Amino acid sequence: MEFDSEDAARKFYAEYARQMGFVVRIMQRRRSGIDGRTLARRLGCNKQGFSPNHRGIYGLDKKSRPSAREGCKATILVKMEKSGKWVVTRFVKDHNHPLVVCSNGFNSSGDKDKKIEELKTELEHQEQLCIAYREKLFNFISKVEEQTEELSSKIQVIISNLRQVESGIQKHYPCRRPQ
Repeated sequence: MEFDSEDAARKFYAEYARQMGFVVRIMQRRRSGIDGRTLARRLGCNKQGFSPNHRGIYGLDKKSRPSAREGCKATILVKMEKSGKWVVTRFVKDHNHPLVVCSNGFNSSGDKDKKIEELKTELEHQEQLCIAYREKLFNFISKVEEQTEELSSKIQVIISNLRQVESGIQKHYPCRRPQ
């Protein structure tokens, strides 16, 4: 197969991987020693190879996690020809593991990016709702405080009036004090 660019080859293999049920890992790149441009690229299944055992030089060992790598050999190697076209020079189709749709429901990083954007948009919408609800809540609390103060002053007036009435009653009807 032949492609117009390295990116076109990568996109083709990523779409192929999505349809087949595996995820692509970018493996290697060979660059020109003269100008640094990419001359070849190897892509493969994300289960290619085996994870190295990482142990801390200082302190405790890192907690080991199960490895997603299973030694899969599926790869594609594309090289840039003198014509500028990218040509597949090696293709290993066989996987040593079952090919399935990812458990999280995404088949490619593009699907993940799309979902991330959707969730980001939804989060922004929810944040705007929170701001609006917070403003309404503060307005409600402010009105409650105003009405509480108003009721408090009315109650003070009522208490003052009751004390005046009690004082007037005691003046007109003095209580007899036992002697």
